[in-house]
Amino acid sequence: MYARRWLIFWVLAIGFFALALSNDVYNVTSPPAFSWHVLLRKFYSIVAFTIVGAAYVRASGASVLRASVAIALYSGAIEIGQHVTNGREPLIWNGVDVICGGVGGALGALTPWVRAKSSARISAVQKRDRPRHV
Repeated sequence: MYARRWLIFWVLAIGFFALALSNDVYNVTSPPAFSWHVLLRKFYSIVAFTIVGAAYVRASGASVLRASVAIALYSGAIEIGQHVTNGREPLIWNGVDVICGGVGGALGALTPWVRAKSSARISAVQKRDRPRHV
């Protein structure tokens, strides 16, 4: 059961990582005719990071802070990958993207069904591991 949660997390994380490095996806999501395309891309990134953050919390039971930091680091890895493969954005926007990752990670952790499922799992583990007094 827990292995499946981690598998889902890794599939999502790797999938979104690959999408983030794709020039084709960049071109589709950044139409030059739309003057607000940068803002739209930041919105897309927060949605994607929220999904990955929710999957991370579901698998790990992480706190909001831990999820936010973990997904911000994941976002930083994407920024490094983007810089190496095509380097289109200036450094300031890379920083904004990492912040978007942290925000998305926190939002994913705050998703009610994720919190409820993670809390139930943690309670079950704590109950199971509680010392029994004879």
